[in-house]
Amino acid sequence: MKRFRFLTVAMLLALPLSPAWAADGLNSGDTAWMIVSTALVMMMTPAGLALFYGGMSRYKNLLNTLAMTFVAYCLTSVIWVLWGYSLAFGPDVGGIIGGLDFLFLSGITPASLEGTIPTNVFALFQMTFACITVALVLGSIVDRMKFSSWIVFTVLWVTFIYTPIAHWVWGKGWMATMGALDYAGGTVVHINAGVAGLVLSLVLGKRIGYGKEAMFPSSIALTALGAALLWFGWFGFNAGSALAADGIAGSAFLVTNTSAAAAALAWMFTEWSVTKKPTVLGIASGVVAGLVAITPAAGFVGVGASIGIGLAAGGLGFFSVSTLKHKLGYDDSLDAFGVHGMCGTLGALATGLFADPAVNAAGTGLFFGNPKQLLVQIISILATAAFTAIGTLVLVYVTKALTGGLRVGEENEIMGLDGTVHGERAFDLE
Repeated sequence: MKRFRFLTVAMLLALPLSPAWAADGLNSGDTAWMIVSTALVMMMTPAGLALFYGGMSRYKNLLNTLAMTFVAYCLTSVIWVLWGYSLAFGPDVGGIIGGLDFLFLSGITPASLEGTIPTNVFALFQMTFACITVALVLGSIVDRMKFSSWIVFTVLWVTFIYTPIAHWVWGKGWMATMGALDYAGGTVVHINAGVAGLVLSLVLGKRIGYGKEAMFPSSIALTALGAALLWFGWFGFNAGSALAADGIAGSAFLVTNTSAAAAALAWMFTEWSVTKKPTVLGIASGVVAGLVAITPAAGFVGVGASIGIGLAAGGLGFFSVSTLKHKLGYDDSLDAFGVHGMCGTLGALATGLFADPAVNAAGTGLFFGNPKQLLVQIISILATAAFTAIGTLVLVYVTKALTGGLRVGEENEIMGLDGTVHGERAFDLE
């Protein structure tokens, strides 16, 4: 018995010296956390965002909204393993795009590592970001875009808009070289998606009856459930971007929750004071606004800054949705630009102000002695917005040419796309 105990102890002591643990740098704790984070972010698109957007769409278009969200996830998943990952994270080509070394994920084996985690896990984690980014664009154009056009647009946009910007920031491209800070996707995800949605909505035009008749959401309950799932998944989104189970991940987790809560309260009280009604839709939208705003800053700022960012996001989000959209006269159906574009910009700027080297030595903002960082953030915001706006506009017209038009017919739009496109209905109202 003593000999058995001795052998057991000896084997346990020898484990850290084995090649799988030490020679290749694999960290099982980091890997487990990243697998969980990937699953959390995956859930955000076909569950969280689908319900959030679906509930806000009109009852006759709820299933169409779900279908377009699902197909965006499925298409992007395939694109990513074929060529998307290579274009975003392949060897840098002129600071603009990744090389073609990883087409079909060639050369990536179970033994390949990205830091302390398997490369295939890293690739899958990044895939979920690409999926939700293009799906966010959908919020601007529900109720009126052809299903076939959405499919073509998704393929083109992920390829020619998302992958270059992801490479610029996270793939050792020119923005990374410049020192731009975007912890989990303020520019890559939210400004990118928001601006693209705005362009697409402007080209498509307003929905029939917009501004003249009430357009009630199909189910605020579904939207609230979707917001809760997004909030839950966002912990993988932000804390997972540490790519490790460490203190920075823990800090990102903490400030993400704090910002979301502060923004929900700010939106609620602002709306309450203006309309005399604290709506559930407003609270849910505030949560998302706070999550968006903290995303680029999550790994760089402390709790105090996250409260300020959240409060500002709640107020800005409400103003963008209730006032700015109507003053400018565009029809952003579910406020992708108002929430993601505007609050993503707020978060990117706030990162340049509040990045605290005590939280993360990789980032120092204006208030901690580095005024240059704010300038870098402004450049990254403007470059992202300009590239996305121009590129999306080109792709919109390419899509239009390939599909014979972007917009559904007037009769189909009036009747609803659930029945005319999918032959289904979400609710049995009879």
